[in-house]
Amino acid sequence: MRAARLIKMVLLLQSRPSMTAADLAHELEVSERTVGRDVLSLSEAGVPVYADRGRAGGYRLIGGYRTRLTGLGRSEAEALFLSGVPTALREMGLADASSAARLKVSAALLPELRDAATGVAQRFHLDAPAWYQEPEPPALLPAVAEAVWDDRRITARYRRKDTEVQRELEPYGLVLKAGVWYLAARVEDTFRVYRIDRFAAVEAAGSHFTRDTEFDLPAFWAERAAEFARSLLREQVVLRLSPLGVGRLPYVTEPAAARAATAEAREAGGPDGEGWLTVTLAVESAEVAYSQLLALGPEGEVLAPPGLRERFAAAARRTAALYA
Repeated sequence: MRAARLIKMVLLLQSRPSMTAADLAHELEVSERTVGRDVLSLSEAGVPVYADRGRAGGYRLIGGYRTRLTGLGRSEAEALFLSGVPTALREMGLADASSAARLKVSAALLPELRDAATGVAQRFHLDAPAWYQEPEPPALLPAVAEAVWDDRRITARYRRKDTEVQRELEPYGLVLKAGVWYLAARVEDTFRVYRIDRFAAVEAAGSHFTRDTEFDLPAFWAERAAEFARSLLREQVVLRLSPLGVGRLPYVTEPAAARAATAEAREAGGPDGEGWLTVTLAVESAEVAYSQLLALGPEGEVLAPPGLRERFAAAARRTAALYA
């Protein structure tokens, strides 16, 4: 532990012109007294650390000293590719590896390039969770993530409605979607998707598995996400839309379903004499369609099913009464 801290101190001093004891204590998560002792140990080991006194003082390396301890470990190299998603790194337990990797890369750069990481961080930030949500990382995520990195089988208990099932999984990859973590895993020669927050227990099975080299996580997720979206759209609504309503439709309901409906309607005959387009839209349910399509206002007319049309007619009458 102390050896790793001493190496990190050298890398910090190598990547910056000078650092105060308070700065080093903050970066290393120790006290300033511990920083003083570590500096003394480095000096005794032959590392030329010099202390500048005064208000602008601090610790620095003398004479352009450079350590060769910059080789990336495997976990650090993997974490480096995720450095643009710091929240995900923390939740998977890779924050320390990522920090060490960035320090090593910074130490290996020319002095005039060492501010590149800070410059990028001030210009790009990925905020994965959706609005109005306080995401809580699943407690078992680090254990699952470790198995994913290590290609190690896991035995998992998974909550499904009111029951729990136990499966032995080959964890292939993790996906963070709108603040929710999912696991893509192979079970009984079939790839499936599991929500991490529904795992009741996870244990390493003790054996490694051989990855299918043809498995493509982004392509697999895109296909399953599209299947999931289609599976939700179980009912149909017939709409008559103004030109403005056609443009608004993808913003009030499922975008892919809206685009498919309008494209099919144009191929079938296009707008009527008044410029309105009649479309058949796939929706999750009549209740969901009612809440979504109200946003179209007078730019859309529900033609079917009859029950939904009557609900819109009643809503229109109530709205007209308010403005009478």
